[in-house]
Amino acid sequence: MLVDSHCHLDKLDYDKLHTGIDDVLNKAKERGVEYFLSVGVTLAAFPKMMEMIAPYDNVFASCGIHPLDVESGYDSEQFKAYARHEKVVAIGETGLDYHYQPETAELQQKLFREQARVAVELNKPLIIHTRMAREDTMRILREEGAEKCGGVLHCFTEDLDMALAAIELGFYISISGIVTFNTASDLKNVVSKLPLDRLLVETDSPFLAPIPYRGKQNQPAYTREVAQYIALLKGISVEEVEQATTKNFFTLFSLAKQ
Repeated sequence: MLVDSHCHLDKLDYDKLHTGIDDVLNKAKERGVEYFLSVGVTLAAFPKMMEMIAPYDNVFASCGIHPLDVESGYDSEQFKAYARHEKVVAIGETGLDYHYQPETAELQQKLFREQARVAVELNKPLIIHTRMAREDTMRILREEGAEKCGGVLHCFTEDLDMALAAIELGFYISISGIVTFNTASDLKNVVSKLPLDRLLVETDSPFLAPIPYRGKQNQPAYTREVAQYIALLKGISVEEVEQATTKNFFTLFSLAKQ
């Protein structure tokens, strides 16, 4: 059994690719993917996402403001209210992205800190997006006491030093379909060295479909390709990757299997 630890179910193509969320989840189940974390990126889109996933006990949610959406609107009281929802198991996706929007760095840092404080207050793990912001990301996590709530560096593409620093802080490292790309030699090397008991797998659907689906819209069913590639890199069975990453997911988010 696998868990897609990071997907955006409200952003999939329900006009041409899928007939509805039932279709998405059934396609995933056919490939052994049975649990899902649907990740929020703006407050405006959060209610619709929650309405979509409400009927499904095997779909959990997170609430956050993505660093590339920091100008989409933020109200602290509304955010806290959403974050307290019983189906919300994590805070994020939050973090820093200096690659695409370095001009909003100050606002990104402000909202990152605010979300980290809510995560600590509610004792819900953080889901971190970081790109070209290694030092600031780790510094803010330490300054805000993120070790108290833990979390995950999602869609990880950074270096081994950052991964180990995050693990030392009590965080997990989530690997996406990027690891299958021919251009990802550095990431492959990092993943081969990371401890299995700190790894998660994800699709980041609808983005970053793994080989052999690259160029198509990603979906939770493709979590299996990520797990298979990690097994190949580590020289272990896919079953070992499944068991470890599933256990890690339920441990990190303090969940009991439904």
